Amino acid sequence: MEIRRATTVAELLAAEHLYDGPAREDWAARFLAAAGHLMLIAYAEDGFPAGIVSGIEMLHPDKGAEMCLYELSVDESRRRRGIGRALTEALVAEARARGCRGAWVPVDTDNEAALATYRSAGADDEGGFAMLGWTFGGVD
Repeated sequence: MEIRRATTVAELLAAEHLYDGPAREDWAARFLAAAGHLMLIAYAEDGFPAGIVSGIEMLHPDKGAEMCLYELSVDESRRRRGIGRALTEALVAEARARGCRGAWVPVDTDNEAALATYRSAGADDEGGFAMLGWTFGGVD
C-alpha cells in the first residue's frame, strides 16, 4: 500500500467509490484550490484507491492551526487491514509537519469501527459533544 496526497481532479474522481455520494468535477477542483484542504489516498498494490482521508487545516486567534479530520473511508473489500489507521496516522503526521498544534475528528459515539481506528492511531477521547447543523437547499 502507498499513501499519496491527491493533487489532481482525476485522482479525486477516481476515488469516488469511497465518498458518500457522487463526486463533481467542479467541486473536486475547488477542493484542490482551497487553502488548507488535504486529501490523502491509499493505493493498493494494484493501483486501486483503497481508502481516503481528508483534512482541513483551520486557524483561530487563540488556538493557532489545528487539523480537522473531515472524512475517512476505506473500501469495504479492503477493511480490517490497517488502511484506516495508516491514513489517520499520515494525516496526523501532515498536521505536525504543517505546524498544527493538534488534530481532531468529530465521530458518532456509536461508530465503534471509527472509534477503534482513531484510538489505534493514538487519539484520546476528549468527551462527548453534540453536533448541530444547517442544511441549505440545492447542491450548487
